[in-house]
Amino acid sequence: MTREEAWQLLCEYTQNDSLRKHALGVEAAMRFYARHFGQDEELWGVVGLLHDFDYERWPEPPQHTREGAKILRDRGVDEEIVAAVLSHGDWNQDEYPRDRPLRKTLFAVDELTGFLVACALVRPTRLEGMAPKSVKKKMKTPSFAAAVSREDIHTGTELIGLPLEQHIENCVQALQSAAGALGLA
Repeated sequence: MTREEAWQLLCEYTQNDSLRKHALGVEAAMRFYARHFGQDEELWGVVGLLHDFDYERWPEPPQHTREGAKILRDRGVDEEIVAAVLSHGDWNQDEYPRDRPLRKTLFAVDELTGFLVACALVRPTRLEGMAPKSVKKKMKTPSFAAAVSREDIHTGTELIGLPLEQHIENCVQALQSAAGALGLA
């Protein structure tokens, strides 16, 4: 599946602008990490774009990810992409564990990119100059971006084997590359 095909599929199933921007943010982080780990940037970017494409229609587990997987398979999408999408849901871990770099990284960037966007939206300079120290401080405030699982951020960081500060820096850098599309320029 090409990036353009993935974008069209995302737009077909996701009308909400915030969800589309979330997909773009995760795509940017996945592309960053594909380069970082010497992996296929196009494949990883497509996974980032598609990871939540079914969420607007099926937000509840286990339908979220599983309904999307059916759609992807019906369209002949590579099983590696389908399995990666499935792996980011805790409810699919028995069959699709986070046991390879693509799956680990998707989990690692999903919650963190959402949290970083929330941080950027309350800063006058948005992503510019955002430091890990200030992000970690915000993480200690349970009411800030309360829907974001801090536990998932920490677990994801451990999965990819980086210190939290480095993971935050990497994701901020990745999001800066997509700042215009994210409305954070």
